[in-house]
Amino acid sequence: MYLTVIAWLYVVLMMSAAEAASPQGTVLGAITTFILYGLLPLSILIYIMGTPARRRARKAEEARQAQLAQAEGSDQPDAGGHASAGLTGQGTGPGTAATVREKS
Repeated sequence: MYLTVIAWLYVVLMMSAAEAASPQGTVLGAITTFILYGLLPLSILIYIMGTPARRRARKAEEARQAQLAQAEGSDQPDAGGHASAGLTGQGTGPGTAATVREKS
């Protein structure tokens, strides 16, 4: 894609230089040619052709955020108010219930 952009800018630059050097052309006309034939269409083209890459990057970022939220929220109670699987009474850390043995 960038090779096409560079080649088109080269062609438009040569058109602008020819217009500026022509006895009937002006520098203002050359600048207008460069902007209207070069920069404006290429900016639109680059934006349109970059859309799939931006979409992939956005989806990858959303997936990464969801994975981080899932990893961080594994010790938190779920939306139903019940304790998650990590808080079943096994272990001695904070948030765990100690099991009590009865004497037999």
